[in-house]
Amino acid sequence: MTSTSGRPAAERILDAATLLFAEKGFEGASTRLIAEAAGLNIATVNYHLGGKRDLYLAVMERAAEKERRALGEVMRTFTPTAEDAHRLADRYLDFCVEHPEIAALWLRRWLSDAEDVTSLEAERVRPLVSRIVELARKAAGPEADVEYAVWSVIWCVHGFVRGGVLDEKGRRRRGDDQAALRRFRLTLHRLVDGLLEL
Repeated sequence: MTSTSGRPAAERILDAATLLFAEKGFEGASTRLIAEAAGLNIATVNYHLGGKRDLYLAVMERAAEKERRALGEVMRTFTPTAEDAHRLADRYLDFCVEHPEIAALWLRRWLSDAEDVTSLEAERVRPLVSRIVELARKAAGPEADVEYAVWSVIWCVHGFVRGGVLDEKGRRRRGDDQAALRRFRLTLHRLVDGLLEL
């Protein structure tokens, strides 16, 4: 089924659900709100993607797949150098800046959103993080705690993209502020160097 806008209904539903789950969390984003945001009725949402839990799983799977695709080339060509460790961190930062809603989805998730959906981390997050840890370990110094280094980078990137850094006037500077993004990127490189003992 394709809408009058030319986009398939399932795609419109997933787009609307992604934004609403990111903004309001699993509990706050009702199926009715999602249907309205997609310009459809609840029956159409249920027909295409099932109930709210199924919809949430579909949104999170799509988010995880976008992350895997975004990092894929950098991971395939990774060499155990500081430059490639920076390149991988940069690609993740750029992805999150391009898709702040995905960073928000994961932040909400990790801050206890939809806790009863237990399979996401094991099936979607852990394999990608484990692969990044495996790559980073090749470049890291002998005393580096690579797993915590990778998670520290993830949390810092999500915090910057969603929360930003307060300037002297109390305004939040995020990824859409090019000067703040440049400063954060440089700081991220230093963080990676320190955590991985590069």
